[in-house]
Amino acid sequence: MHSDNQMKLNWKNRLAKMRTFFLVLFTGLAVSVNPVFSQNDSIKNSLSLDDVIDLALTHSPSSKYVQNQNVNYFWRYRNFKTRFRPQLTLSGDLPNYTHTTQPITQPDGSIEFKQVSNLAASANVSLNQSIPKLGTNIWASTSAHGIRNLNKNEIGYSGSPFVIGFSQPLFAYNWMKWYRKTEPMIYDEAQKRFVQQIEEIALNTTYRYFNYLMVQTNYKLAENNLKNSQDNLRISQTKKELGQISDNDYSRIELSVLNAQKALNQANMDLKNTDFELKRYVGLEQSMQIDLNIPLDIRFFDIDLDLAVQKARENRQETSLYQRRLINADRELAQAKNSTGLSTTLRGSFGLSNSAETFLGIYDQPERDRMLRISLSIPILDWGRSASTVKLAESERELTIYNVNKDIEEFDRSIIVQVEQFGLLKDQLRTADEADKVAENGYQIALRKFQNGELSITDLNIALQEREQAKRDYIRSIQSYWVAYYRLRVLTLFDFEKGHNITYGNPMLEDETRKLFF
Repeated sequence: MHSDNQMKLNWKNRLAKMRTFFLVLFTGLAVSVNPVFSQNDSIKNSLSLDDVIDLALTHSPSSKYVQNQNVNYFWRYRNFKTRFRPQLTLSGDLPNYTHTTQPITQPDGSIEFKQVSNLAASANVSLNQSIPKLGTNIWASTSAHGIRNLNKNEIGYSGSPFVIGFSQPLFAYNWMKWYRKTEPMIYDEAQKRFVQQIEEIALNTTYRYFNYLMVQTNYKLAENNLKNSQDNLRISQTKKELGQISDNDYSRIELSVLNAQKALNQANMDLKNTDFELKRYVGLEQSMQIDLNIPLDIRFFDIDLDLAVQKARENRQETSLYQRRLINADRELAQAKNSTGLSTTLRGSFGLSNSAETFLGIYDQPERDRMLRISLSIPILDWGRSASTVKLAESERELTIYNVNKDIEEFDRSIIVQVEQFGLLKDQLRTADEADKVAENGYQIALRKFQNGELSITDLNIALQEREQAKRDYIRSIQSYWVAYYRLRVLTLFDFEKGHNITYGNPMLEDETRKLFF
């Protein structure tokens, strides 16, 4: 226990030293060579990884798109919820004027063309309700119709004070039952996908952050290398005048200065391109001067594998999607069975109707109306189409079950692999840290020896390359850790550091609901 605590303490001290080291190193590099950078450095904005991720989540075009997409699913779900509620509808013609010649059937059966001129008006109020479990539609209505014959100046009224009816499919595919099963699952998937997509933006931002950081590091290393090469050239000029260095070695030092200048120019172009890409992704103004910090505040913690798999199953959209795929397979099988056999629909209605010379007369002792009808459709000869349709649906259902089980296994395996990889990154990061320190110390020793004439330019270049490679490897190790950290959040939608599920609000959705209720 004491050794573990001591190791943690040493690691914290090491992190503190690394922070100090890089702060001093990069601050010195930023102002050492380029006077333009020295002038603009005072107005640069120093950004951490958390800062850039927060900017991406609030200002990036990707974030706006994800929020808009989530709003779309919100209104889709609201449309679903209102679809099976009672629907009250008013319809009619106000007015309906007709002046034309029409064929009129006479009492003896003959047809004569008569000029018809009338003014009509009608209104109908209906209340409709669906019963999804049964697939039934019921309705109630009241209507009135009036017509004035303009040729004879006569007026008449007819109407139905009250009518109630129903429509009930028998042995038929009930789309409403399946729709009520799958639509809430689609909305649940959309909510989980929203959180997942926001976390993916954080992950993508992390990639871009470290890409920028690597290019920025290359630029600052190139600045430092150019400065050291110029210092070496000045020392070599003095040695050459004293005859202490050969022309060949002096030429190679001159070449190292030119190569350092070329490397700095290339690093400058790479930095500008990367700067443009990062700002465009996170939604920053292109004119803003930024300087990224190496995220050394690494939060080491252990992850319980069983908890990770459990949270991934609970929080990710895949779980609901797998269930919906199985339900859709059952739905298609039910549709195949119910759509290829006997199809029957039962319709019925009961109401009151009347006609009169006055509007109120419609409601005076109306007559009863009744209707009951059964519609049948029976396939007699289909050459085996019905049976093959059902067999095809059964086969596709079995294939769906197999694919879903396979996808569940692969999903769980991806979580397990990510947790195991995350646990291995601690040692990798410690090793990269030690290698970076050793390479930096070796380069400083080699530089002093070269300036004292104790080391050749070839050995100095080797030390330089080892130092740059170790620096890049160290940053890549930090990148691997943070990428693994945010990828684990994407895969589980759970914050293992704080111990709770990851949630995000949607500002666009909040605005829409505020307009809806206020």
